[in-house]
Amino acid sequence: MAEPILKIENLDAHYRDFQALYGLSARVHPGEVVAMIGANGAGKTTLMRSIAGLMKNRPDAIRWKGQAIGRLRADQVAALGIALVPEGRLLFPSLSVEENLIIGGQIGRKGPWSLEAVYRLFPILKERRNQQSTSLSGGQQQMVAIGRALMSNPELVLMDEISLGLAPVIIRQIYEALPGIVGEGMAAVVVEQDIAKALSVTSRVYCLQEGRVALQGPSSTLSREEISRAYFGM
Repeated sequence: MAEPILKIENLDAHYRDFQALYGLSARVHPGEVVAMIGANGAGKTTLMRSIAGLMKNRPDAIRWKGQAIGRLRADQVAALGIALVPEGRLLFPSLSVEENLIIGGQIGRKGPWSLEAVYRLFPILKERRNQQSTSLSGGQQQMVAIGRALMSNPELVLMDEISLGLAPVIIRQIYEALPGIVGEGMAAVVVEQDIAKALSVTSRVYCLQEGRVALQGPSSTLSREEISRAYFGM
């Protein structure tokens, strides 16, 4: 297997006096889709925020293609080719769908993703491109958030709880689009509470518990019993 593009080594993360991650280590290889699962409070979102540069960490705790990025700003991380689809979407409410997407492309990285490419992936967004972004349904807003991240032409996309609060039919539509998202060789980290969904679309899985990796391995070989024990700490 090729060398990992993302290497996390003994990562600790704090919110003032509260420690959220304890010596966490993980790898992501080129073109790989990795799941991060765990109960609420396990540290999944903290990990995503750390990778994306929204939390400062020890510089060499996070390496991107060998470069220590643990203390880089979020815009610097994005310029290197890492994009975050944040929990809760966090669209710009005063802007239209298309304006939100265009903002994602301001980094100026070259690649396959453009407005037309995003509209091919999510045709409903082309129909609604002039609407205020927050006037859309929750599922459509999630599509905008994913499209905004893709517009930066990342090599790694971090998807934090992309199915949270959405109807099952919308969740299915979004996950059906995933092969088209990573089909260009992009890697992805998917944070998901639905264990079955996470296992169905990923090649490897990390299960977090109380800020630590409780279990890791190929999605196809880990048993439900192993995952349940790690997930619930039984």
